[in-house]
Amino acid sequence: MKIFRLADKLTLQNGSKILKGKSFILFFPQTSIRTRLTFEKGIKDLGGESILFPSETLDKEEKLEDVIQYIQNWADGVIVRHSDSSKIQGLTEHSSIPILNAMSSGNHPCEILSDYYSISKIRKNERDHVYTFVGPATNICRTWADLSKILDLKFYHVCQAGYEIGVNEPNYIFSTNLEQILKLSDIILTDSLPEALRTNEYIKQYQITLERMNLAKKQALLNPCPPFFRNEEVSEEVISSPYFVGHAFKRNLLYVQQAILLNCLGIELKLKEILGI
Repeated sequence: MKIFRLADKLTLQNGSKILKGKSFILFFPQTSIRTRLTFEKGIKDLGGESILFPSETLDKEEKLEDVIQYIQNWADGVIVRHSDSSKIQGLTEHSSIPILNAMSSGNHPCEILSDYYSISKIRKNERDHVYTFVGPATNICRTWADLSKILDLKFYHVCQAGYEIGVNEPNYIFSTNLEQILKLSDIILTDSLPEALRTNEYIKQYQITLERMNLAKKQALLNPCPPFFRNEEVSEEVISSPYFVGHAFKRNLLYVQQAILLNCLGIELKLKEILGI
């Protein structure tokens, strides 16, 4: 909630250079678009500088404790997107500067915090909504499940048997019956499918179509995590419908990631001085 309050202030700030003189090292794969763009722009807009390396730079034989202890001589923070979460954890264990997880195969915390923040701007009773993720237990699914536990949200996970997260929590309910769960749902979430589930059988049973969205509760929203693929996890027609949250829904990713970065830096006095917090 503190991060969200800070994001609120950042959406209104005009030209603050709170990160002036600070440098950040980014490790990102070439395929990253939205997360990298919003981190780089977010840092630049606040007066900071970014130095970019490909993610595979962290795959070399040199120990991560040596890598980060050299980096912290010249940088104020590191932002890492790497499929192997142990790389991110390895840097964190030996770092005196903030390490931000910009995505791993296990989770995607900045993205899901931003999505929940954006939902809260559309729906003031967002904590009372029922959230349903349709698809296998990807990093997006796991992070929504984590958030649901922390914020006490009602969270359903729908997929074929064998693709559940494997936890037994009151906030997490797994089902194979899509139509039944959609009738209970306010927010429908998806992620791109792994190769094993890009089959006609799976898509026929679990694709989110306009017809299926019509089963959901009144004013339900569809929030597919990009990159989404039309006519795979979601149909072409449902993306063209009012159910789709829209591309502008991700605009807040910039402000939420700025807020996460400033919060991790712990520059509270400057925040009070510049943003009036």
